[in-house]
Amino acid sequence: MTEIVYLGAGCFWCVEAVFDRLKGVISVESGYMGGQIKNPSYREVCTGSTGHAEVIMVEFDPDIIDFSTLLDVFWTTHDPTTLNRQGADRGTQYRSAIFYTNQMQSETALISKNRIATQYWEDPIVTEITPAVAFYRAEDYHQDYYSHNPEQTYCSIVIPPKISKLKQKFNHLLK
Repeated sequence: MTEIVYLGAGCFWCVEAVFDRLKGVISVESGYMGGQIKNPSYREVCTGSTGHAEVIMVEFDPDIIDFSTLLDVFWTTHDPTTLNRQGADRGTQYRSAIFYTNQMQSETALISKNRIATQYWEDPIVTEITPAVAFYRAEDYHQDYYSHNPEQTYCSIVIPPKISKLKQKFNHLLK
């Protein structure tokens, strides 16, 4: 039996490229969550006016990779202390967020956030932890973006350091 969680950690191209490499992750889809309008477009979300975050939907097998381990990867591969920003990407659409789908995920996320806050970060963690709401799948060209566009300037600059950090800290979890 698989589970689903929705994670926001900046640009969904980056987050998808990280989580798609993990054993036990069945699928990853880029999309939008947490806003005020139905079926937003990328162009609308990029304005920051819809309230949506760029997120990934992660379907995973908890018998292969548990939720706590997914969160360890989440906390390590982005900066959860910067409000509405990851690197040069700024706006509410780039906020750090965990949209959980069940009570166990909610409790585990809060415990994990408290643990990580005292162990690794000097600044307060600003990651929102809220129930999942309507997920809107991003346009087809955003899906698996990095693997289709590794030479695109943004991808070639921003994503390789995240993948390098993933390999360095979580090599045992890679497919």
